[in-house]
Amino acid sequence: MKLVPSLLLCLLLLVKLYYSEAGADDEPQTPKEPCANWMGGAPGYPGHNGIPGRDGKEGRDGQKGEKGESGTLGPKGNSGELGAVGVEGPRGFPGSPGKNGEKGESAFVYQSAFSVGLTTRVPHPNVPIKFSKIFLNEQNHYDETTGKFLCRIPGVYYFAYHLTVYLTDVKVSLYKKNKAILFTYDQFQTNNVDQASGSVLLHLEAGEEVWLQVYGEGENNGIYADNNNDSTFMGFLLYPDLAPGAGI
Repeated sequence: MKLVPSLLLCLLLLVKLYYSEAGADDEPQTPKEPCANWMGGAPGYPGHNGIPGRDGKEGRDGQKGEKGESGTLGPKGNSGELGAVGVEGPRGFPGSPGKNGEKGESAFVYQSAFSVGLTTRVPHPNVPIKFSKIFLNEQNHYDETTGKFLCRIPGVYYFAYHLTVYLTDVKVSLYKKNKAILFTYDQFQTNNVDQASGSVLLHLEAGEEVWLQVYGEGENNGIYADNNNDSTFMGFLLYPDLAPGAGI
């Protein structure tokens, strides 16, 4: 066999090395030689890094992690530019009514109104009827001592009267500036109580007067009043004249 001579040779070398080491220290030592097929050689130097390999395939998504804590609020950013106007949306349902507002001042700066009534039967015809029962006369534009309304605010006025008729016929006229403007006639029916009324719109200038009086003779003086029956006369400013160039 070929292994036997090799083994013998290695043994002889070991014996020689043993005796050589046991000899004088001054003698130089011979380097050790590797034994073929039995003893390894000295370690070599590390090799160079190899070329990086190709990228591997992407792995599967991992499980979702827990929600992190909220970060601190950052500073407020600048306002962005105004966007384009969008399409008008559908009309909403009506809202609930709001609360009543505070009472404001009257829009009508100029005021004039009166409402008066009789206390007794009219005594005489062809003179202003003096209505002495005052229902309203805040501006004192009606004079109960003369029975006449005096215009102090030029404009359009509404006048009306409602008269109780008893015992005889009634023919009454509404006068403006000594001229009869409106006539009302009621023929009395025996054993009955009638009503006569009239109304009119008039434009008045400041200083003009309006009143009622019985027209004609005493047989037309049937205007009546007592505790249960009233005869009334009223009027008020509908709207005043505007100054030139003034707007509504």
